[in-house]
Amino acid sequence: MDKTDELYRRGFETRKKLMGDAAFQQAQSRITPLTDEWMAFVTRYAFGEVWSRPGLPMKTRSMLTIAMLTALGRYDELAAHIRATRQSGVSREEVKEILMQAAIYAGVPAAMSAFSRAQQVYAELDKELDKE
Repeated sequence: MDKTDELYRRGFETRKKLMGDAAFQQAQSRITPLTDEWMAFVTRYAFGEVWSRPGLPMKTRSMLTIAMLTALGRYDELAAHIRATRQSGVSREEVKEILMQAAIYAGVPAAMSAFSRAQQVYAELDKELDKE
């Protein structure tokens, strides 16, 4: 898969901006021969095509993603997107409100798991901030 085209380049930059440099570099270091093409695909289409569109600000896309990942029960990806709120501008209070809203439409068990994962991520972020 061509990593020099415009979509890949734009996706690479958008993904890096959303994740932050340290998390982005960590994610890049985990790419293997098995996952290389998959991650290029995700970079090109999720971030190059959709996340970088001008129709919604990054913060709004981040909030929507958190709600959808909660509704779908995709808690590993949810953790990554909660971590990315440092860059997207979504506050902890806003995450709480998103998860409350998700509880009504996606179910209390989904929101319970999402709150648990959010609490874990924020504890990790707080430890990282204390080290800085």
